[in-house]
Amino acid sequence: MSYEVLARKWRPQQFADVVGQEHVTRTLTNAIESGRVAHAYIFIGSRGIGKTTSARILAKALNCEKGSTPYPCDECDSCKEVMAGNSLDVIEIDGASNNGVDQVRDLRDNARYTPARGPYKIYIIDEVHMLSTAAFNALLKTLEEPPPHVKFIFATTDVHKVLPTILSRCQRFDLRRISVQDIVDRLRKGCDEEGVSISEDALLAIARGAEGGLRDAESALDQIISFRGKEIAEEDVLAVFGLVSRHVLENLAAAILKSDVPGIINIVAGMDRAGKDLQRVVMELMEHFRNLLVVLYSGKGASALELPDAQMKFYADLAAETEAGRVLRIVDALVETDGRMRYALSKKILLETGLIRCSRAAETVTINELIKQLAELKKNFKPGESTGVVAEVPTQGYSAEPQKKKPDVDEVELLLKDWHSIINDISKADPLSRRYFLDTAPLRTDATHLVVGFDPEFSGELERFDNPRAKLALARVVEKHVGRMLGISFEPLKPSHRRPLPSDHVPASGAPKEALTGTAKWYANPVVKTVVEAFNGEISDIRE
Repeated sequence: MSYEVLARKWRPQQFADVVGQEHVTRTLTNAIESGRVAHAYIFIGSRGIGKTTSARILAKALNCEKGSTPYPCDECDSCKEVMAGNSLDVIEIDGASNNGVDQVRDLRDNARYTPARGPYKIYIIDEVHMLSTAAFNALLKTLEEPPPHVKFIFATTDVHKVLPTILSRCQRFDLRRISVQDIVDRLRKGCDEEGVSISEDALLAIARGAEGGLRDAESALDQIISFRGKEIAEEDVLAVFGLVSRHVLENLAAAILKSDVPGIINIVAGMDRAGKDLQRVVMELMEHFRNLLVVLYSGKGASALELPDAQMKFYADLAAETEAGRVLRIVDALVETDGRMRYALSKKILLETGLIRCSRAAETVTINELIKQLAELKKNFKPGESTGVVAEVPTQGYSAEPQKKKPDVDEVELLLKDWHSIINDISKADPLSRRYFLDTAPLRTDATHLVVGFDPEFSGELERFDNPRAKLALARVVEKHVGRMLGISFEPLKPSHRRPLPSDHVPASGAPKEALTGTAKWYANPVVKTVVEAFNGEISDIRE
């Protein structure tokens, strides 16, 4: 006899043997026992998780010669023919190669004839999403109202391509990916039956590489047995499939959390020399930190992981030394690294820089940790006792309290005298601010503040003065005149307040008129003075 691969040899023959799909097998078992078997089912899920197997067991259970039962005998001719794939009443169709409307018409015509042996004629269409739209439409009427002896069972890996009108006529079962622990248990049971000695770490490596598909795991195990024989260690699995050891991943994750950059570089270099798939390393690290997040948020008994006790202990120990906010930042950095590596020529460089970025993210203290530390300090603080915190002692000549400097009594007079010059200097620092201060005057100062008055006529346009840009420009210019930076605020001018006018530039009235020159001469001209004061302007150019 020819060799039968393990994936076929270990194919489940009873609903109880199907791994990881209890929600499907229980529903089908109850439906058969209660006589509520639908005329059409559709099984949905990724590769190697039991879609076609469940369809065959259902067909065998319905056509068993001992009557429809959830526990087919596997001994009658009908059961044997279904298991061998040559039953006249159970027709398996490949949707990829029989996707035309003509093939569906033939199926529809043949469905009218009664079954040859059993009570039902059952059509199993694998990869049904490959049927064309015309083929789907040709099947609609027969699928909705088939003859009493016809059952349809569909299987697909891409349900989005199946027409909604088809889905609405079927009972839908979504099969889930099989957990790592379930795959390990099934492989261990099979190895015991085959007399194969395999380590627990080797089983875990195969299960991780299968990505939830039991058939993939069984095929991988078959290949490993051919390569190594019946004594298998983890190193054999890693060598054949280019996977990374669980211990290497754990060491790499620990190096990231400890910000051990030399350790990260050495581990990446070792994986690169061993020819490991560096893109897959990023994906496995993402899964690793996802598991750590589950433990952090769900506690040690996190049922969502379904991992061996040794790995659960590792995650529990790691969770005690880190914080969820750091892990979330690491996952974000890994997602970004994974996206960049997909199109990179040098994956090693991108992986190294990405993991170093992850280590820096892990080193950053989160706000929650700071708040927690402050709460601990506050909780442990006792008046009169040392808290262990070094207080900041001011250096000599410096006080933490701002020095109260008594303003010079003539500061306002000084600013009034130089106000036009100040406004001109503002135009150098901020040309847009200059025109805002043409109708203003300094009113009073103190150690830290200057109050500037503005014409009440412009009260509705206060935003002209009171904006950060203009106030900063004024404060910088005033600092040159008074020797310190002052805060600026505004209030309306009263009639009693003195305003700086262009005539302030004119020398005292005792000075001889003929001594006046330049702009001072024209400021002293009564007509010019009246115009300048009326418009609060100034002389910028003289042409005689």
